[in-house]
Amino acid sequence: MHKPSFPVAPGETACISLEGPAGPLEVLVDLPKADVPVQPIVAIICHPLSTEGGTLHNKVVTMTATTLRELGIATVRFNFRSVGGSAGEFDHGVGEQEDLKAVTAWVRQQRPDDRLWLAGFSFGAFVSLKAAAELQPEALISIAPPAGRWDFGGIAPPARWLVIQGEQDEIVDPQAVYQWLDTLDAAHELVRIPDTSHFFHRKLIDLRGALTHGVKHWLGTAA
Repeated sequence: MHKPSFPVAPGETACISLEGPAGPLEVLVDLPKADVPVQPIVAIICHPLSTEGGTLHNKVVTMTATTLRELGIATVRFNFRSVGGSAGEFDHGVGEQEDLKAVTAWVRQQRPDDRLWLAGFSFGAFVSLKAAAELQPEALISIAPPAGRWDFGGIAPPARWLVIQGEQDEIVDPQAVYQWLDTLDAAHELVRIPDTSHFFHRKLIDLRGALTHGVKHWLGTAA
């Protein structure tokens, strides 16, 4: 079966504009490194809070994309409405879920045979978690999910769910995250990173290790 390809070559980044619910969405596509075995997986990564300077270029988002590409996974980052080249106005996570759904629809059109993963940092973790029930990703990565700051009611994460939390997070209360996870029936793997702030200052390599260790056993096997 012919598999349509993203408009990008290995080692290059494609910046494209997709039509979203509130107007154009700015999207960056990266294929895996040229020297690693390619996985039949696309990961869409969501950035932190738009009103606090969050963009697809955030260093945690970028490190997440880099780490997954080193594992052979294609990545798609995009700016939510009102950020960078994306049109529209901030919509408190509601419209941002619609943005994610539009990007997901494009990914599935481009790569219909690939497995879908979602990832998000902070507000992006909230958006991806809220949209997961409808989008049905095979796996979900939540970095510093803002429990206690946003309404996580009605979430339905997939069976493969990795949660990464810095233990000295000054924005998302780590204890609120741990207590929230304890209330859920959903299976998850929690990784706590000691002495780590919200933006993983001086701890990006630790984040990279947590991501690699957390997801590598999912590679090569569909859920």
